[in-house]
Parts: sequence; C-alpha cells; structure tokens
Amino acid sequence: MTEKRASSKIFGSKFSRRTALKGLGATAALGLAPGYVRYVQAQSSAPIKIGFQCHRTGIGAAYGRWYEKVSNAAVKAINDAGGVNGRPFELVIEDDGTDPGRGAEVVGKFATQHGCDVAFGTLFSHVVIGSAPAAGENKIPYFVVSEGHHVASTTLNRYVFQPGITDVKSQIQAMAPWIAGNVGKKVTQIFPDFAFGYDHRDYLPPALKAQGADVIAQIAIPPTESSFTKYFPQIPADTEVLYHVMVGPAVLTFVKELGEFYGSNRPQLFGFIDSLEAVDINSPGLEFLDGSHFWEGSPRYAQADDSDAQKAYRAAVGIDDNGAATNDPKDVSTAAHMFGCWETLYVIKKAMEAAGYARTADRAKLVEATEAMTEFAEGPEHPQGPKTFNGKIHQCFGIQNISKVEGGKLTVVHKTKIEDGLYEPEGDYTAQAL
Repeated sequence: MTEKRASSKIFGSKFSRRTALKGLGATAALGLAPGYVRYVQAQSSAPIKIGFQCHRTGIGAAYGRWYEKVSNAAVKAINDAGGVNGRPFELVIEDDGTDPGRGAEVVGKFATQHGCDVAFGTLFSHVVIGSAPAAGENKIPYFVVSEGHHVASTTLNRYVFQPGITDVKSQIQAMAPWIAGNVGKKVTQIFPDFAFGYDHRDYLPPALKAQGADVIAQIAIPPTESSFTKYFPQIPADTEVLYHVMVGPAVLTFVKELGEFYGSNRPQLFGFIDSLEAVDINSPGLEFLDGSHFWEGSPRYAQADDSDAQKAYRAAVGIDDNGAATNDPKDVSTAAHMFGCWETLYVIKKAMEAAGYARTADRAKLVEATEAMTEFAEGPEHPQGPKTFNGKIHQCFGIQNISKVEGGKLTVVHKTKIEDGLYEPEGDYTAQAL
C-alpha cells in the first residue's frame, strides 16, 4: 500500500478557502462581525484532524472497510452542519493491518507526524490493547470502537475512551437472563483465542450462573484458523446451547462446517453476529441456522419499528433494508458494530464543543470534557439507541438486540434495557494524571 493511499484525507467541500473568503465578504457587506460566519474562526479555520486507525488489511479488513464508509458519512454530516465550532473534521487514515505493533506505530504517527488532534478507530481488541500505550505516551485522546472490556477494566490509560459502543461484559450481563430462560441451561462456548474471546470466556459463566445455567465447556480457536471441524468433537454431548462468537475472514467456513458436523440434529445456537458479520445469511450451507439467535448491536435488517433517526442513518451510510450496500446487494455490511463510528464521532464533536477545543494543547481539556458526559439521547447523533456514559471507566452502556433467523432474515425478538447491562466500576481513570 502506498503512503499516499495510507494517509487519505477527506474534507467537507463547503470549508474551502474560497468559500471562507466569500463568506467574509458577504458578512462585511451586511455590516456584521466576521465571527458571525459559522465556519470562520477568529483564531483558526483549520480542519480538526481525526487520525483514523483503520483495519484496511488483515483479519479485520471487512470491518475496516465498513468502518471507513460510516466514518466518511459521519464526517460529511458533521461538516455539512457546520463542523465543530465552525471548523471541519478531516479524517487522516492509516492502515494498522489489524496488527497491535503496527497499530501502536500508527497512533504514534498521528501524534508526531500528522499533527492529529485525536486518534480514532479501531475494532479488534488486541490492536486496541497494543495501541493504548502509544496514546498515553503521546497524550493523544484515543477513541475506540471496539467491544472488549479492556477500556472499562481501567487497565489501559486515561487517554483511551469507548463512548460509542458497549462492551462484552455489559452485553453478556444484559442477555444472560434471556439465554437461560429461552434457549437452554447447559452451554458450550466457542470463542476466538485472543482478548475479545477471553472477555466472553471470563464473563459468560458467572452471568449464566446467576441465572441458574452453566457453561460446561469452553473451546478457544485461533483467529487465523481456516478450518474448524477438528474442534467440534470437543463439544460435550449433553450441550443444550452452543454459544459461538468467531471473527475473521473464515467465519463463513466456521458456520458452514458447524452445520455439516451437526446436520439437523444440533443443539440450540446462540451466536454473536461477529460469527456472521459481512456474510449473507442466505449463503448456501447456512440453512441450518434457521431458528437460531444472534446478538446484534444495531440490527442488520431494517425493522418494522425503526426510528426516523435509524432510517436516516442507514440512508447516510448507504445500506439497504437487508443491510447490504445500496449499490451492491452482495456487499453485506458490519451493521452490528459500525454504528459505533458514527456515534463516537458525534461524541468527539460534543466534547470538543464543551471543552472549547482549539488546538492540540487543549487535549487535556478534551479528556476532562469527555469524562464529564453522562448520557446520550437517542436521535440522529445516536441512532442505535440511548446510552449512559461512565466517565470514571470511559465506557458507555446501551441496549442490546437479540435477533432470530427466520425467513432468511434477522428479526429482533428482544431488546434489553440500559440498566440490564450496568455493573460497578472496577477503577477510576479520572484519578490518573493527565
């Protein structure tokens, strides 16, 4: 990949120098102060640089591609509405290869070479964990759209935030009562052998135990595995529920081989949609999924009760009612996760406005302004649903969706409440020095 492509820059067109000068002239003719024009700053009209750490390559590439699409759409919407205190957002994109070492280099590059105001991205937990020290060392706020409990655990540092998507611990806690009450009591887990999978390994057993259910086996699979049949004999015969959460380019193979192994005589299935993100559920070999259930952050398929904000968001990011690209029905989105990019960029905007952010020297003020937030109302900026935010652990809490595969689609059958996923903080980032 060339350096030119790896460092893409996207501008809102209305913020050109010519437009700004034209606005100044119009303001003078009306006898108004130049500051009246919403995008002309007395101090600076330079773009606010958002260093976007993107999984363009590696096992997270499918997510990275859609994260990039959604981020571009959010930046356009923000800029079309006037930016942040009149300044536009500009995405500066670097490929992290879904690799933690490269991820750390990218975050450092945003701070030292690109002069970015903040770093933003990324999904895969091992990349977040590997990149977090670079954010702390360079004192650059790092807003991630992951899912792992690594941020909320307070084991990272004060410069890392996850305000636009819930974490696995919260998700599992909120859904465990429904799983135990509707799917089965004896559960076998299959999960990826890295940090994200370990969150499922660690938090599902106690959550189910509290509901009178048990995890009777746990099977870890390397995320780069290309065939899975050899793992399936490890599943105990008395398994009532097979809880699966796999990631990476081989997820379709995983689900197909699972069907071939069991045929029609399978346990009940409860999966995180990660096992099927960017995969058409009508692909040949997936028929056996009919009747199974999945967790979704934001539903892939349009639902009958979708809000106007949800409909507008889907149109802006370019997905149809089936959750595929509007210009290519075979290009299936990562809808369950990618909404977090849209919502996180709006959180950054709101925090910058609250902090009076003007330059990189104001990063500490931005950190404190983000920590002071407490809730995000459902609407155009937060189309997935309402959320609360705990500034001590830098983590948001929201609703979860449980969807059923039926008729070749995913239909939401249960929505949790915010309070279902709340837990006591394990630490306090605000006690750390800036």
